[in-house]
Amino acid sequence: MTARMIDGRAAAALLRAEFIPRIERLRERTNVTPGLAVVLVGHNPASALYVSNKVRACEEIGIRSIKLHLEDTIDTETLVQTIEGLNADPAVHGILVQLPLPPRIDMRRVLETISVKKDVDGFHLYNVGGLVVGNTIFPPCTPYGVVKLLEYERIKLEGQNVVVVGASNIVGKPMALMLMQRDATVCICHAKTRDLAQFTILADILIVAAGKPRLILPQMVKTGVVVIDVGINRLEDGRVTGDVDFEGVAAKASYITPVPGGVGPMTITMLLENTIAAAERSIV
Repeated sequence: MTARMIDGRAAAALLRAEFIPRIERLRERTNVTPGLAVVLVGHNPASALYVSNKVRACEEIGIRSIKLHLEDTIDTETLVQTIEGLNADPAVHGILVQLPLPPRIDMRRVLETISVKKDVDGFHLYNVGGLVVGNTIFPPCTPYGVVKLLEYERIKLEGQNVVVVGASNIVGKPMALMLMQRDATVCICHAKTRDLAQFTILADILIVAAGKPRLILPQMVKTGVVVIDVGINRLEDGRVTGDVDFEGVAAKASYITPVPGGVGPMTITMLLENTIAAAERSIV
């Protein structure tokens, strides 16, 4: 078996094309243009690249973007005051604070300062808690993007055994909650899981977000598995790879996402979706 490649770029382009008429209708009917404020602290090259990609994606479909680049000498209190100013700005519908923040910054306090109505990254406690009861306002972008990719390929979730490798607050935990809402049977594995392969071999759908290159090898998956590789790892030679041995696992899987070009484009796309939704909610 040779896996069908899940093209995240194609899925993202399809969704983004559908966003443009929504933005145009909103502007024509209410004179409101969705606005996203992106806050970057410091000079982390990877973070700067991610922010540039998000700003460019906004511009391509007609979302107004505001980039605030703050020095890494900023303290928590000043950053909180900056966010409070964005909360009060009616032209800003979504606020994203690019992570990671400098270690001395109180990340939890910063994220909880973002208004629930503008938390388009889905990291506020209200939105995280909403995932438990199935009533979140803004789903976290990466898990949301994974679900949309599975829908794009019409891959059934109901009743499927899904194994999530990685238990982060950003991907693993919300991913599991979103899958359970769709009646999947979910197992979460993490860094302290013993004999990882005994769990992954049972997966109908395997979602890997561990941040460890080549963690998943062919002998760890069953034939016909659907593999979603969320990992992004930069090797010493500069190449970017996921958490899965792509060539080996692709020979056994039915579907697989590449890295890059799989989940990444969908993460940004769902950020755009959440920002448009925030603008629409602001006029109700």
